[in-house]
Amino acid sequence: MKTKKSFIVVIILSIIFLSCSNNNDTIVPNSKTVFGIFKVLDDKKTVEMNGTINSNSLKNFNTLYTAYPTIKTIHIKNCDGSSDDQVNLQLSKKVHDLNIIIHLLNNAEIASGGVDFFLAGKKRTRGTGTKIGVHSWSDGKNEATDFPVGHANHLPYINYYKSIGFSDADAKAFYYFTINAAKASTIHWMTEAEIKTYKMLTS
Repeated sequence: MKTKKSFIVVIILSIIFLSCSNNNDTIVPNSKTVFGIFKVLDDKKTVEMNGTINSNSLKNFNTLYTAYPTIKTIHIKNCDGSSDDQVNLQLSKKVHDLNIIIHLLNNAEIASGGVDFFLAGKKRTRGTGTKIGVHSWSDGKNEATDFPVGHANHLPYINYYKSIGFSDADAKAFYYFTINAAKASTIHWMTEAEIKTYKMLTS
């Protein structure tokens, strides 16, 4: 048998529960906004990217896009390259096919595979103080320049550039420029003239 005191407590708890249940502002969904190197901003249309593209990046982006299909723009803070070139090219092509805009934030730095990713943007813009770095690739034993022009090992990159809108001539010109600009262990920061010549920006 309930005492008078316990009965009052039950009533009070019931009132609190009903009050919370009827107040839509009390319970706020805990939505995930960070997916690896990608972070969804408050407008739910913009993603901030910061970090190295890795083997999980495509999976992370697919999960992000499923949750936030309204994404229109990616803002790159920094991306020094990729640890998985195959995933990087797949991820980049996916971003291109979704017609996503890519913007380099002020003082952003992109290099190597990060540059390939940037080129996937249907529209490519930048803020002030940005740096774009390129170099040769290496498989651990050989560098890209160890293979002659036209070798099959060059095709994945050239075909990627063509798949995101570069002409055959422009794709080859940019690719061979990158592998000859610097060895895999170093970096070449593109000049303003080179950025214009190789059509890095769309406006």
